[in-house]
Order: sequence, then structure tokens, then C-alpha cells
Amino acid sequence: MKTQSSSPDPWPEAPALAGPVIMDQRWTDALFLHWRLPEATAAAFMPAGVVPDVFDGSSWVGLIGFRMRQAGLGGGPAVPFFGDFNEVNVRLYSREPDGTRGVVFLSLDANRLAVVLAARAAGIPYVWSRTGFHRPQVDKSTGYSVRRFRGGARSEFAAVPELGSVAADPLSVHLTARFGLHTRFRGRTLYVPNTHAAWPLHQAELTTLDDGLVHAAGIKVAGPPDSVLFSPGVRTQFGRPRVLDT
Repeated sequence: MKTQSSSPDPWPEAPALAGPVIMDQRWTDALFLHWRLPEATAAAFMPAGVVPDVFDGSSWVGLIGFRMRQAGLGGGPAVPFFGDFNEVNVRLYSREPDGTRGVVFLSLDANRLAVVLAARAAGIPYVWSRTGFHRPQVDKSTGYSVRRFRGGARSEFAAVPELGSVAADPLSVHLTARFGLHTRFRGRTLYVPNTHAAWPLHQAELTTLDDGLVHAAGIKVAGPPDSVLFSPGVRTQFGRPRVLDT
């Protein structure tokens, strides 16, 4: 039976954090690639207590690259060196019984070993990789590349943002208006909330795609992505995790 998910508002208002800020970050030059996915496939990766968040009859898997900038703990200053790095993640979309939406990360590649080790200790599936950001070239494309130090998985993708356009359609909002993540930690399901302003979103034209990360995460997709988006970025803050009653 399909899980029903109504279209969200043009941009849902970000919920205020209930507790203290535990982390402050800036995400820049974000490139979003998404493919449709059968709901049953996504369900196999969901932590206990959440189900796939469905839109237009499908679950969705995303390949997202962005540049982490000025990450810091609490409300303090950014952490020098370790607060700036490139990240590429593979993610699915989740929903709690009360309607709370989130993301479920299958992998997050980053080029800061200390960040990777700290995040993995907290149950977040980071992978240490050579992760590069490709600045706009002659064709104005923006992209990312990944080469894992273990396992050999690689990825390279790029797109040309249509900066004169605004992506405000329900699907684009559904895929990017996410204010928390669901993850497993010591046998429990946690929800880690975050808050940020609306992404400034633009449609983008794919120019390069040679990806092995989605397949390495256990997901099979075929053909070009069904959605390609770009954002110059947002500032976000994370709050205290809560445990789901499963």
C-alpha cells in the first residue's frame, strides 16, 4: 500500500529549534540531483519509526554536493580549517507518523578525516574521500568529484545553473524543505532538527554525470536524474537530537 504524502506549501515555515543551538553551518554552491525510486526500495533503508516520504507516487533518492563553510559548535565562532570542507551525500526522504519530514543519509563523503571520525562516532555514515569542488568553467557549469580512499567508489557530476529561473514547484520544495535528519544510534532512532531560511533555488542543466556513490549505497537508478537543482546556499543551525518512540 502506498504511503500518501500531500504536496507541501510553497515553502513551509522552518520550525524554531526547541533547545540550544549545537552547531552553526553555511552550505554554499549546492547541486541537487534526484531520481524517482520505488517506495519499497526506500523503505528497506528507513530507521525504525519512520517511513519513506512519497511525492507523486514515488520515493526519491538524492545525490547532493555542497561546500561546508564556517561550521562551528553552538553559537561560537567557526572552527578553523575543520569548519570548511566539501561534502557529497546520498540521501533518502523520511516521514514520522505525525508528519515530521526528514532525510536519511546513506553516505556522506568529505575530505576532512577528523570530521569524518567525529561524525561516525555519532552514528552519521561519513566516508573519508578526496572530494573536490569544480568552480564554474567556460560553460558556466558547477560540479563535484569524489574518489574514496577505500572501496574505490567514484563520482563526478556537474550542471549549469539557470540563474534567471526560480524553482518553486512543489517537487523542488518537497526535496529541499527539510528541517532535520533521521538516523540510527545505539539501537535507537534519533531526529536531529535544523532550521534555515528558504533555499534560493534554480533549475539546472546537467552536463556531466559519472556516479558510483548511489550504487555503492545499495540503490540502483538508471538514466539521467528526474530533477536537477542549484542553490548558492543558506545558513543553517542544528538543535538537540530527540529520540523517537518506536
